Amino acid sequence: MSKKIPLLIDTDPGVDDALALLMAFADERHDVVGLTVAAGNVGLDYTVRNALKLCEVAGREDVPVFAGAPDPLVYPAEDAAHVHGRDGFGDVELPAAARAVEAEHAALAILRLSHQHAGELLLVALGPLTNIALALKLDPTLPQRVKRFLVMGGAITGHGNITPVAEFNIAFDPEAAHIVFTAFPHIEVADWEATVAHGLLHRNVEQWLAADTDKARFYELISRQTRLWSEDSRGEYWYAADALAMAWALQPEGATKVERRPLAIEMAGGRTRGATVVDWNRQTGAADNTTLLIGYDRERFERQVQRALGLVS
Repeated sequence: MSKKIPLLIDTDPGVDDALALLMAFADERHDVVGLTVAAGNVGLDYTVRNALKLCEVAGREDVPVFAGAPDPLVYPAEDAAHVHGRDGFGDVELPAAARAVEAEHAALAILRLSHQHAGELLLVALGPLTNIALALKLDPTLPQRVKRFLVMGGAITGHGNITPVAEFNIAFDPEAAHIVFTAFPHIEVADWEATVAHGLLHRNVEQWLAADTDKARFYELISRQTRLWSEDSRGEYWYAADALAMAWALQPEGATKVERRPLAIEMAGGRTRGATVVDWNRQTGAADNTTLLIGYDRERFERQVQRALGLVS
């Protein structure tokens, strides 16, 4: 059997992060070497607690969990508790996991693991980019050791989900996003608009979550509040942003259409702060620093979700 790809996930669990993490744990081609956790969907105490609980439910207590940034780098930001629940997992009062978080700070863990797996590491960011920005400030050579870097974030034509033009992960900490997108020479981006183009039908999701597996029962419980909110506010499709990003990370061959373009982060605009500005016509002369996901094989995506829930092998 070929050597597994080391996978480091920076995350802010969150219901959608939880599904993405279950997908990563279920993938035989990758070895999850750590979860680095930041505040985002909810506060850091809850996101760390949720990461530990998810590892326990998945039987992956071997995966170390590292706590990182409790706040954005500069300006305060509002979380997404109205979507994910006050605790990030639907307020169903799950008991805490038995084990504790690691003592090492997430930014330091990112750097250490990048050395340990230099030239092989797949880094996937599912939340605000604060931890990775801190790591870059400590060691600007980090990008040299990362083989692939994939970010769930942005709204590449300005159709945002938290402001009219900005997506939540980037808008939560635009300064961190600016640091990251200027430091890495190339980033794969699965944005909110790709998420909307690859929505999952609520009736299909409900059928999957009715399966008699521990993971399906767990995910049905923690996602119930979010799915009801989504159905009320967004209609027949459920948008699983982090799951789509993880599908592309784990099986890049599933992409059916991508575009390479320069991308920059807007930090100062009164109405556009947090926007991901794509130079579609290459007017600025900047290098193409991103590959943008436009299309992904829907059947492959749904199969990965089903595998994560224990429905298929």
